[in-house]
Amino acid sequence: MCNVILADAWFYTWALLPLLIFAARIMDVSLGTVRVIFVSRGLKYLAPLVGFFEVLIWLLAIGQIMKNLSNPACYIAYAAGFAMGNFVGICIAERLSLGVVLVRVVTQKDASPLVDKLKLCDYGLTCVDGHGTHGQVKVLFTIVPRREVRNLVMLIKEFNPDAFYSIEEVGFVEKGIFPLKAGRADLSLSKLFRFFRKGK
Repeated sequence: MCNVILADAWFYTWALLPLLIFAARIMDVSLGTVRVIFVSRGLKYLAPLVGFFEVLIWLLAIGQIMKNLSNPACYIAYAAGFAMGNFVGICIAERLSLGVVLVRVVTQKDASPLVDKLKLCDYGLTCVDGHGTHGQVKVLFTIVPRREVRNLVMLIKEFNPDAFYSIEEVGFVEKGIFPLKAGRADLSLSKLFRFFRKGK
């Protein structure tokens, strides 16, 4: 009987408890990443809600650490959970793909093929003439949903692998022309988050 109790205590102390701390740390760090994204997107109602659960889970994890200061497995689980939480948080951020970005393309080549291709794909754009270090250039501006950045970059590189382009965060955009490639789930998600956006 004593051996069974000791075995159960050992399993809880050195296996189950560290595993629970590891899982809790993944959740709270992931929620922290999502909260920062919500704050940057102006989702003033969702950000505090996520922050509440983030801190609650963190308190539970740190509480178990404080109760088991002599257990190095808990320290390792806490640190490993933090590291893994960052990875999971970034993956979640990539999946959410919230917001829009400004893509600026500068090229010395004739930009007509790229302009035609972007118009064909329903990208709204502005094209202006410019003067660079090595002569005349074309500067293209387009604002796209973040989820479309990969497709747009592929089009740019297909047109000119050496083209210079930059991508910048856009806080708010009104009107405009955007590619109609989002699925129903993406559109519903965008509408849901728009309700929680500040000033809406």
